[in-house]
Amino acid sequence: MTQAKAYAAQSATDPLGPYSFERRDLRPHDVQIEIFYCGVCHSDLHTVRGEWGPASYPCVPGHEIVGRVTAVGEHVKKFKAGDLAGVGCLVDSCRECHNCQQGLEQYCENGATFTYNSPDRLDGSNTLGGYSNTIVTDESFVLRVSEKLALEAVAPLLCAGITTYSPLRYWKVGAGHKVAILGLGGLGHMAVKFAVSFGAEVTMLSTSPSKEADAKRLGAHKFALTKKPEQLTDLANYFDFIIDTVSAEHDYNMYLNMLNTNGVMICVGAPPTAAQIPASNLISQRRSIVGSLIGGLPETQEMLDYCAEHGITSDVEVIAIKDINEAYERMLKGDVRYRFVIDMATL
Repeated sequence: MTQAKAYAAQSATDPLGPYSFERRDLRPHDVQIEIFYCGVCHSDLHTVRGEWGPASYPCVPGHEIVGRVTAVGEHVKKFKAGDLAGVGCLVDSCRECHNCQQGLEQYCENGATFTYNSPDRLDGSNTLGGYSNTIVTDESFVLRVSEKLALEAVAPLLCAGITTYSPLRYWKVGAGHKVAILGLGGLGHMAVKFAVSFGAEVTMLSTSPSKEADAKRLGAHKFALTKKPEQLTDLANYFDFIIDTVSAEHDYNMYLNMLNTNGVMICVGAPPTAAQIPASNLISQRRSIVGSLIGGLPETQEMLDYCAEHGITSDVEVIAIKDINEAYERMLKGDVRYRFVIDMATL
């Protein structure tokens, strides 16, 4: 066992605070990583506060993890001590179902094992995430990280990055397509970067006029303020794709009507209430509304390699671990450009 330090929530109402525990001994295919940085995802907050169902406590969040390998199990072939490595949202799956065999571990038919608040498939213990100084993970769920990019800005790629990269690749978004990004936050800013890099014409749709300058800086070609109907007139039946990153309640129909014939609205945000969508808004122009999760391990590695080749990272604000509870409150207010990342050297 390895002694580990972390920040954990002890209940749904307690703030996160210091916590010590033991990481498991290395199994034959395990990789141990000293964590340098861990991104802060909105799902961390939802989970520790029990907003997505009961959590297991103590809960150590964090699934945007980068660091350096310190030890490997006797049968590990992909990594050695000293390698840079990352761990995203998954640390295991059944590996046998149709989806796992296709490299779609995120859709494991027997339930993927998530990096935190998930039962370990072998010993049943609760997985504990990246708000800690070390993690032990099977090599099949560890990712190679390039030396070319700033590690603190790479960390959010393991969730925010792959959540937007995956649907853009699946629907083959690229040159000649008109794409709208709904919401400029942790997900939205990565969607802009990827869609622009893939050659699409990109429009940012936002409720906040203060986001226009940032949207243009990130590469968006156009900006429309959704609170101003006169700015939306020319967008009716305009887009081939809309990437909807919004997790708050909103009117899907207003945006569906911006889609051209055969247009696709891709939801990567998860609002708490059900959407009301008349069938006519879909059938009249053969539009689709679809959803997408993160990517599997092969696609996540592809994304990291693409980012290294093209110099794409997240825009981050690095914080000390002691400031995590304040960061949660700021995140709720949208007061971050565009992802908090914890410097684990401050633990």
